[in-house]
Amino acid sequence: MDIEQKQAELIDHFVKQTSPLKGSNLGPVIIEATSHPSLFAFSEILAVPSVSELEGTENSLYIDVLRLFAHGTWTDYKNNAGRLPQLIPDQVLKLKQLTVLTLAENNKVLPYDQLMQELDVSNVRELEDFLINECMYAGIVRGKLDQLRRCFEVQFAAGRDLRPGQLGNMLQTLSSWLSTSENLLVSIQEKIKWADTMSEQDKKHRKDVEDKVEEVKKSLSIKADIDFRGHEEIYSEPGGVMDYEEDRSRPKRRRHPIS
Repeated sequence: MDIEQKQAELIDHFVKQTSPLKGSNLGPVIIEATSHPSLFAFSEILAVPSVSELEGTENSLYIDVLRLFAHGTWTDYKNNAGRLPQLIPDQVLKLKQLTVLTLAENNKVLPYDQLMQELDVSNVRELEDFLINECMYAGIVRGKLDQLRRCFEVQFAAGRDLRPGQLGNMLQTLSSWLSTSENLLVSIQEKIKWADTMSEQDKKHRKDVEDKVEEVKKSLSIKADIDFRGHEEIYSEPGGVMDYEEDRSRPKRRRHPIS
């Protein structure tokens, strides 16, 4: 079963679990959901009416915990630990996994120093064990550990729940991308049209050149033929050139002495 299908089944399970409950009875279910090793999305549980009704009540800390796991990081928890319940070890692990996903949203190369600070990890060995055993084996990230450069190169990271206002930004980004793609498509089509035109012009130019070459060949052929015929007429003209044998057969004229 792939991670997306597993997520969908778990979300459906916890939505059904929380829907009939009220107030403090929601606490154990929310703790179970935020501790589950295979659940990394919580917005659907937040949207359950009985969970939303916790806002502003004495049990509002449960919805605050759920929001933390939907959108927050380990650093966010430490900064607000005074007004949040203490997390159990499984929740701590889950929140640190989610922290890696948040860091990977905008950066595909995560320096070890940044990860150790964000995760409260004291050394590289512990960090790499966490990334391998708790993140890559869990299927939420894929990447390469570069010990030489001391960084984690992210190739894939599962998405987190959308934060309030993030959907509008995503739609704006997608709209901008669509506009850019359309402009690029128009530009490509214009270049294709220009290339077709240049190809036709090149074919026409090549044909014109070939036609001119043929005309020159014909002209040279005709001129050569005329010149050849002219030479034939000169050398074959009667009396133009005396035949040597004919000249030898003629009697020589006798010379008379001058008196």
